[in-house]
Amino acid sequence: MAKKAKPDFSKPNKEKRVEEKIDKTAQEMQNKSFLNCPIVVIAGRPNVGKSTLFNRFMKKKIAITDPTPGVTRDPVECTAFLNGKPVYLVDTGGYKLERKAGTQEALLDELVVNRSRALMKRADVILLLLEPDALTTEDEELILELRPYWSKVIAVVNKTEGGRNKAEAYEYARFGFNELVFISAEHGDHISELSEKVVSRLDFSNVIETEKQYAIRLAILGKPNTGKSTLSNHLTHSDASIVSDYAGTTRDVVEGAFTYAGKNFQVLDTAGIRRKSKVKENVEYYSVNRAIKTLNECDIAILLIDAQDGLDEQVKKLCALAHERGRGIIFALNKWDTQEKGRAPFRKMVENIHIMFGQMEYAPILALSALEGKGIKDLLNTCIALHEQLNKKIDTSVLNLALKDWLMQYPPPASKAMRFKVRYMTQTNVNPVSFLIFATKPEVIPLSYIAYLKNKIRTDLGFENIPVQLELKASRQKWEDRVSS
Repeated sequence: MAKKAKPDFSKPNKEKRVEEKIDKTAQEMQNKSFLNCPIVVIAGRPNVGKSTLFNRFMKKKIAITDPTPGVTRDPVECTAFLNGKPVYLVDTGGYKLERKAGTQEALLDELVVNRSRALMKRADVILLLLEPDALTTEDEELILELRPYWSKVIAVVNKTEGGRNKAEAYEYARFGFNELVFISAEHGDHISELSEKVVSRLDFSNVIETEKQYAIRLAILGKPNTGKSTLSNHLTHSDASIVSDYAGTTRDVVEGAFTYAGKNFQVLDTAGIRRKSKVKENVEYYSVNRAIKTLNECDIAILLIDAQDGLDEQVKKLCALAHERGRGIIFALNKWDTQEKGRAPFRKMVENIHIMFGQMEYAPILALSALEGKGIKDLLNTCIALHEQLNKKIDTSVLNLALKDWLMQYPPPASKAMRFKVRYMTQTNVNPVSFLIFATKPEVIPLSYIAYLKNKIRTDLGFENIPVQLELKASRQKWEDRVSS
């Protein structure tokens, strides 16, 4: 008996060509910045595929997706390009009614629902995501709440790939939606059609297009409940991150932007990082990994430490990861308003940090209160200073004059086993800052001498507060000979 052919969910060639053309336009616009974009909000109960649709529109995985209901808590927001047009796309937390009264989870669910309500009110278009043949009380309640905004609602029935469950999906027509669209966020079915419908409803006349300006990217990292979301909200003058005493409130990386002292900043509020033994849910595992990956995207890592709890191994691991990647690092002692007054407690904490992080005396240590807004100005001024050091480039001739002086101050060891000559040095990169030293027998240069050269680079060349990476390479040619040849 012949095998039954599998359904073909691939898109027609014409639709593929249209999408490719739109994608090319969107890529060309990535270097642009857009103000006053129309707001498109994806709403729905938990686990209907909101984050999957968000990622489909963004064409990359930004929001965490998982079968666990209620994964998204903080709204995830980005500029997306639908049919080549810029929109401000928002993935909201699930509209959840069933709660265990009196629990922390119930209070958190209420915060998530209230945030979703506020965003739907602001939206220019609301994509109400539904599932075929799975109408719930939460769906009906949300549909009822959306009646005042009916003109901007597009009902989207997900998980109908290849026409599957289409008959059941038509049942939603009885609610009188102005538009009903059947899609598969996972497989990409009819996403172009949905994009067209969204764009046709929006007014782009007020959108302002400008050249994208570079922003100093700050990642706020630390254990749960250290005040990361409070600090992020204070910096951005918003309530983008949900603030709660419930450990693990933040799951996705929440982005925000602000300006200070004429500089553009982008802040990444991350999930609290706990010991691996305490991470029991898949969702938290993804959240922690996403938080750690922000170290690849940021310029400066703000390691937030609860002044009441002090230091622990998790902060040490985060610090090591940031150091390895050459990121600017700031130890921020939050909730300092709860500590004993005077300079002695701060000096004691600084001593403890230097003992625990012996190789990182270069990193600034600041006291602040994110809740009261104290110490924020010092924090941002320090971020600007670190960013300037991260992007500093030293001319090779100046660098080698300095190297000659360092070698005279502290000549290399002269024993037979460790006889080597340092020839010359170049700066190979900025942000992260790295240098390359050419020497005879680089394999015998002791670590203590490499540390000496690193410290001289910091103190003499203006890299006092950032990590410096130093690579060694074999060469018998002198700098003078290299220049003249």
